[in-house]
Amino acid sequence: EPTVRTELMEQIPPIAIFLQESRPKFPTAFFEYLMPIVVRYLTDVNNQVRKAGQEALLILLEQDLVAQSDIENKVCPILLDLSAPDSDDEYKVEAVNIICKMASMLSRTTVEHMLLPRFCELCSDGKLFQVRKICAANFGDICNAVGQEATERLLIPKFFELCSDSVWGMRKACAECFMAVSYTTSPEVRRSKLSPLFISLISDSCRWVRQAAFQSLGPFISTFANPSSAGLYIREDGTLSIRPSAQDVNSNSCQPSNNITVISSSANAV
Repeated sequence: EPTVRTELMEQIPPIAIFLQESRPKFPTAFFEYLMPIVVRYLTDVNNQVRKAGQEALLILLEQDLVAQSDIENKVCPILLDLSAPDSDDEYKVEAVNIICKMASMLSRTTVEHMLLPRFCELCSDGKLFQVRKICAANFGDICNAVGQEATERLLIPKFFELCSDSVWGMRKACAECFMAVSYTTSPEVRRSKLSPLFISLISDSCRWVRQAAFQSLGPFISTFANPSSAGLYIREDGTLSIRPSAQDVNSNSCQPSNNITVISSSANAV
């Protein structure tokens, strides 16, 4: 019964945590028995079971419970199969969504070598606009996961494509994550390529795209500032914040920290 499999998936993370804490007694139980179930349920015929499996996998990755070998040899291959051009539409949408979510939890090498080529292909998926929209909404997170060199070499050309997509929701998603993309690039790319691209979004024919671009204007401008002098920096959770000066810290030594969150770099899916 699908409900039984769904319930089973919801129990996998706490069982895995228990096994991790009791590793001397159960050294290989998770890798031999539980991880294969999680991977298998990613392709289950029931969408609720698949969703539960995806959520379980993300929790396991977040808790650093999945071995690097399992990520590279079991998890990534099945996601690449599910997101292949000839894959079922529903499976493909789910696969690209989980690829984007897990990118920040994996090593840069794994993301760049195993997942980035497929992500670039999905950005140009002409069949499903839902796939392109997921890519656009998570573009900043992928840039942050792979770093400046891969962003400028592989991702910026795809970002240009998405910013000129015929579907306005795609362009709006790009405007919302523009600051995160800009922050990952060099000052020269920011000035010569991203600035003209941002002007095109702020002049877009769709008012929703223009509105999103205007809301991102300040954060985008902030990426041109020198962090050491402007006091702006990106926190670990992806938000742009203001670091108080030493004088402010001294004068407010008895007050709580006054770091100000300006805007999140993660785009909200529409």
